[in-house]
Amino acid sequence: MGEAILTALGRGIREAGESLGDLERMTHDAITRSDDIIRDDDLQVALLVLHGLHYGGVVDADDAWEWHPSLVASRVAIERAFEAELRRQVPVPDLPNPSAADVAAALFELTKPTPGPSASRYLARKATEEQLKEYVVLRSVYTLKEADAQTWGIPRLPRRAKAALMEIQTDEYGDGDPERMHSAIFARAMRGLGLDDGYAAYLDSVPAVTIASFTMMTMFGLNRSLRGAMAGHFSAYEMTSSIPNRFIAQGVRRLGFGDDVAWYFDEHVEADAVHEQIAGRDLAGGLVEAEPSLLADVMWGANTSLTVDGWGSDEALEHWEAGRSALRVPLDMTGGIR
Repeated sequence: MGEAILTALGRGIREAGESLGDLERMTHDAITRSDDIIRDDDLQVALLVLHGLHYGGVVDADDAWEWHPSLVASRVAIERAFEAELRRQVPVPDLPNPSAADVAAALFELTKPTPGPSASRYLARKATEEQLKEYVVLRSVYTLKEADAQTWGIPRLPRRAKAALMEIQTDEYGDGDPERMHSAIFARAMRGLGLDDGYAAYLDSVPAVTIASFTMMTMFGLNRSLRGAMAGHFSAYEMTSSIPNRFIAQGVRRLGFGDDVAWYFDEHVEADAVHEQIAGRDLAGGLVEAEPSLLADVMWGANTSLTVDGWGSDEALEHWEAGRSALRVPLDMTGGIR
């Protein structure tokens, strides 16, 4: 799938138009053959590339490809299968009353910190420089486009939820200063570690479950029918960010890196402690009060954030503790591909 799409995009829309005649069949066959689309490298890369036509800056392609009927049909087919698999594997938590206060309380309970091993604690205390770089590479799939996936959802929300998301996004985008955009601060951290900050520079190194954490966000944001999942997912994401980023900043400094690398993680210790309150009560809670029928999707979206990100984190930690690379293609210590 990925090869066929990239080959077509590389030819240009006029030259490749006819070559996509079989794309619908190929998509159906690839989905049918897949044991688990969440962990399917080919389908997740294909979906990332198709989403990238809406973002820009993911692959070098003519802008006219964005709404090509064959590519849109392929994207929608993969998304429907992806959503179905997520709903099969991730349960809906117990539902609170459909009030902003009760939704927020339920989300804070669902996302409360748990003791025990975690990738962020490992990075704080034990990780090598190469493992820190691997972590940053894994994060780069989303973070170099941080907040963009949720921005798709702004026009799909009612007033209170829309205003809450805008308040968070204003901070995510640097409050008007492009150098303070969280994606820009993260790119600076990558450069400080000697890594390539170009989007998708390490895509071949990143496992499918990590790509899925971003394609899931984009799918939630792009589809109005999934606005509840988007609000719940983003709320849980913000609620579980502050403490792990504090641990990671500790690891950055333990390994001898300075503020240029730690800034991104320091920023999220403070910012997300504020964002979680807005997200829980006004974004998720405000949406449920306006549209009570979305309660189950809000809570399910929150659980997908915890579950899918948890899978990726647990897999990385398992590899590191066993002395293996967490990447499909390991890095060398200069940040290149080994």
